[in-house]
Amino acid sequence: MIDRKLKNSFLVIACLFLAASAVCFAQGEDLAKAKEAYLQDNKYSEFVEYLKSQKTDTNAAEIAYCIAYTRYDQLKYLESTQNWDEYFSKGNDYRDELTSNAQEAITLSAPQDKIGVLSRCILWQFHKDQQDVFEAAALEDLAGAVKAYAGVPEADITVIKYAADKLASYEERVKSRELYDIYVKKLITPETRTETLARVADEIYQQGNTALSALVYDAYIERVVTTEPKDKAIATLFSIAKLFVYKDQGACDPAYAEKIFQKIEEIGGLEVFNEESMYLRGWNLEKSHLYPETRARYLALLDKFPQTSQKDELIYKCGIISAYVLRDMGVGMGYFEQLASSQNITPQVISAIYQLGLLSQYKNDLEKAKGYYNKLLELAGDKFPDSVSLAGERLKELEGSGEIEYNLRTFLDVSFKEEYASFDMSKVDVKASPYKLLKDEKVNVTAATYLPESGCMSIEINYLWSGNLGEAKPSSEQAGFGTSYLSPGTKEINLVVISPSGVVDRRVDMVDDYSQ
Repeated sequence: MIDRKLKNSFLVIACLFLAASAVCFAQGEDLAKAKEAYLQDNKYSEFVEYLKSQKTDTNAAEIAYCIAYTRYDQLKYLESTQNWDEYFSKGNDYRDELTSNAQEAITLSAPQDKIGVLSRCILWQFHKDQQDVFEAAALEDLAGAVKAYAGVPEADITVIKYAADKLASYEERVKSRELYDIYVKKLITPETRTETLARVADEIYQQGNTALSALVYDAYIERVVTTEPKDKAIATLFSIAKLFVYKDQGACDPAYAEKIFQKIEEIGGLEVFNEESMYLRGWNLEKSHLYPETRARYLALLDKFPQTSQKDELIYKCGIISAYVLRDMGVGMGYFEQLASSQNITPQVISAIYQLGLLSQYKNDLEKAKGYYNKLLELAGDKFPDSVSLAGERLKELEGSGEIEYNLRTFLDVSFKEEYASFDMSKVDVKASPYKLLKDEKVNVTAATYLPESGCMSIEINYLWSGNLGEAKPSSEQAGFGTSYLSPGTKEINLVVISPSGVVDRRVDMVDDYSQ
């Protein structure tokens, strides 16, 4: 019985939540047939009039919800079809009818009635779409109603999941996780078998719902850790962590993956991590932009496996993180010098020599900078054209005033000057897709800026891109660009965002080109 309950709870019960079908428990099949007859021809207003004709004292709440949902659906339909004549001439009437009927359904509903949750859900969606002042209050009201409904013994848990799914679809991660947690606690009982938890968690993960699957996996992990031998439990946790680590494509939750890695370390210590899992953990942290933690994991990997095949990549990334994230130029240059002294000429060795030249040039040690750039050209030969191009640009600068071009100079200033020490990369984000490039594969880079609210005024901002941008030459108006590279290696992408009031923040990101 428990297994059947779990399986059925994850079926898509769409008819329950369609505008007309949501009240079928009050009116039976006749209403569902009427809904199909009217809405297949998009006769929303005619259907609303039919609903009003069916309203009685016993079904008032359900009918009011159905009217609200129908008007919501109608407004969405008018937007999607760009029927602006009706949208602007009657839209306000539809919105008023939506909110008044949703509120009526809420008023007429008792805490044990699912219609109260559904009505609050449609009301919150409406305010969320409108981005109006009622959005926050509607969200709190919805969350509170779900919690109250969940306390009813006969509560339909699919209603709880429906509300959580809606919140998740709007990226309300905190509230959706709260509701998913309520759902899972009602779904799972002590009698639920461990293998059933694993199967259900995997089914939800395969559907792409990482937030909900993580909660079920939590219950599964708790069982495994307390009932299975330590080595078997650790192997299970590693398999789960691999599901959630960052991926260029597919479902992932890097924060949850790191939570599992921490659990593994807690149970078995660092010695249970092999080279592959240590690299995967560091990579996952890197793509979460948790750079201090990334460096710590990469250094631990280098310490335990000094001859790892990723050695040069890890040292180079530690150099980038140390210099441009943690603002420690000396430590960063130490990592670059370690690579520059290598006899094995890899893409990261060439890039490290470029970084040494750049930082020397920034420190106004122009002769040393020129020596590094010329060494790069000598070692690179006809290989590594991306780095060769960058070195050529810097050498041209040295032939003149020695001044580094504006975008790159600004990035270096914001990274190292004391006056910019408060900028911590929290107001600017850069993301690339994909992060691991194969032969002839292009990468798309996008930036997001987090500014305080400015009322109705739109703030003009400039994007100062620099670093190894490949073939792209994005302008200061571009918040994103597409590019490709001519040679393999780790490519750093730098950005400083400027507003009329000055620097907003900086960001560095790294892409790995594996096209060899």
